[in-house]
Amino acid sequence: MSRDIGEIASEWVVFEIKQFDILTIGDLCADLVMMGDDLVPGFSQEEKLVDGYALRMGGSCSIFASQAARLGLRVGLIGVVGDDAFADLILDTLEESGVDTSLVLVDPQVQTGLSVHLQQPDDRSILTYLGTITSVLPEHVSTELLHSTRHLHVGSYFLLPQLQAAFPTIVQEVKKAGGTVSLDTNWDPEEKWDRGLGQVLDYTDVFIPNEQELPAITRTHSIWAGLEKLKERIPIVAVKMGGDGALVQEGEALWRATVPEAEVVDTIGAGDSFDAGFLYGFLQGKPVEECLAIASACGSATVRAAGGTAGQLWEKDLAEWVPKIQIALAKSKG
Repeated sequence: MSRDIGEIASEWVVFEIKQFDILTIGDLCADLVMMGDDLVPGFSQEEKLVDGYALRMGGSCSIFASQAARLGLRVGLIGVVGDDAFADLILDTLEESGVDTSLVLVDPQVQTGLSVHLQQPDDRSILTYLGTITSVLPEHVSTELLHSTRHLHVGSYFLLPQLQAAFPTIVQEVKKAGGTVSLDTNWDPEEKWDRGLGQVLDYTDVFIPNEQELPAITRTHSIWAGLEKLKERIPIVAVKMGGDGALVQEGEALWRATVPEAEVVDTIGAGDSFDAGFLYGFLQGKPVEECLAIASACGSATVRAAGGTAGQLWEKDLAEWVPKIQIALAKSKG
């Protein structure tokens, strides 16, 4: 059936106003990663030697934005940094990856957030100074911006208390403009797993927790029970399981990814890169099993270098890394 020029022109107008493929609200901070076999601090002025360190851009949404941009997506990031050397590191890293940093504000009155990671071979502990992470306010997230993106990624939900009351309205505005929403809460330091989260989940198209977060958020005893509880509520749920791979549920279908064994330097940002890889596929309309393979490749690659961004893939690298991921339709939950 033919269409008149007015209909076609109207479609192009809608396309043109979508400035971003993905918009996210950044928990901008730096990561100082200390590495060694024994990193338990000794007080009374005890000094310990470590094996090495790395200073990188940190923050879940910042690392996510970097990976999404490296995959060729148009990424905008709303955030605040201080007027200090850590801010320079963050902005340089984002810009080198291709992220639009024009929405990042500089507040000279507050220090940029910092996380110190005590990274042992099989575990880590994190000390975080929030700083500018909590300086992002609802008024920084305009309706115009929310209508200018194809997709909104919400991350670090529990580290952004100043935005929690606004998040239901934020995600509804994105949906109203025809966009989609993803959510990766990360860990709740208070382990309450609430604070309005349910209202955001109701508007979420892709939910991407890890294997500890899913049961906690759904108040269930296992990943499988959590997936079952969300089956009718959220169209796509992808669950990150570290070295054990990942799962994705869409309706009645459940797929599992198995990742190759790798020498792990650290796991910082692996889940955030996973998120970006999944949404790269999702926004291209790929089947969920393909999204899962891309996501798992991005997450697997990240662990080979210290910090969350040094090992991230570029779009050209996917052809080498995605075939390493084994994808199978899960026959049963358990």
